[in-house]
Amino acid sequence: MTATELPPSLLSTLPGDAYTSAEVFAAEQERIFESLWFCAVRASDVDAPGRFRTVQVGRESVIVTRSRDGAVRAFLNVCRHRGAQLCSEESGEVRRTLRCTYHAWSYDLDGRLVAAPNLATMPDIDRTTYGLIAVHVREWLGYVWVCLADEPPSFELDVVGAATERLGDPEAIERYQAAELAVGRRIRYDVAANWKLIVENFMECYHCATIHPELTDVLPEFARGYAAQYYVGHGAEFAPKAEGFTIDGSAGVARIANVTPEQDRRYYAITVKPQTFVNLVPDQVIVLRMFPLAADRTIVECDWLFRKDVVDAGTDLSRSVELFHRVNLQDFDACERCQPGMSSRAYARGGVLVPSEHHIQAFHAWVAAKLEN
Repeated sequence: MTATELPPSLLSTLPGDAYTSAEVFAAEQERIFESLWFCAVRASDVDAPGRFRTVQVGRESVIVTRSRDGAVRAFLNVCRHRGAQLCSEESGEVRRTLRCTYHAWSYDLDGRLVAAPNLATMPDIDRTTYGLIAVHVREWLGYVWVCLADEPPSFELDVVGAATERLGDPEAIERYQAAELAVGRRIRYDVAANWKLIVENFMECYHCATIHPELTDVLPEFARGYAAQYYVGHGAEFAPKAEGFTIDGSAGVARIANVTPEQDRRYYAITVKPQTFVNLVPDQVIVLRMFPLAADRTIVECDWLFRKDVVDAGTDLSRSVELFHRVNLQDFDACERCQPGMSSRAYARGGVLVPSEHHIQAFHAWVAAKLEN
């Protein structure tokens, strides 16, 4: 049966090779991850001059750091001399310069070349021209977002606009004060699945009654199969018996001050394409960032953000963290079980979407449009 012969209740998905092909993945790296805004690091990870983190953005390693004037900077992790990787560690701190360990070319925290062996004998070398290659940076929700494109797309439309489109109110996400929250827990997951399977999973709740019993105990409407993202402005309501967004429904921690009564006891989920998920509940914000490394491998870094006074007091966060951690494990296991099927002849032309998943077709169309550009 072809896509045109499907009954009205079903829509077709992407074909199987969209999830397995190295060629497709390479095109996605170039036209999606290296061309759009990418949520790279938590700003607090580079909270002082010289502190840095390296992240994989598409095919490029990127250094994110903070200069002496307090501004966040990001550079391609490549020495301009012979191409050696400047920072091989995932994170660290330098005193004044980023120094290549191969030939000792050194760059200040603004990216300018400041020292190299025999540099004084080469007065024709422009220190800025031969400095590090900078990439565009923005800060939002307490995260550093980078864009490798020469001319980045509108941050307001593509990133901030995703939250506005989902919540129906440009001020709604700001009430959670994400930039002022502290990281209470961070967990990294190494998922043997294509990044698009993870996005699709996050966008729908047709699977929730099957694999998320703890989540549906707290958010019972999810058991009916419709995810919060299916409706503009809708937040899933907590169960009457649930006191908080915790593994056992018990009370959570201190509520974020600016959350409105309309947002209280509700869960909101936002997808910021291509690789960020934001989850909002009254006492915490949960942010997941994907780092696609291969067609069948994706690193996901998940931060649980709470009020700073809650974290500084050493509050036990285990019940709050455990609920979404368990959801993550359940989701990623499901994605890993799907990945082998993407190579099957049974999935060569793809699968189908049921009515509660129809909104995923817009994501598929978005991916296809990016690859056609």
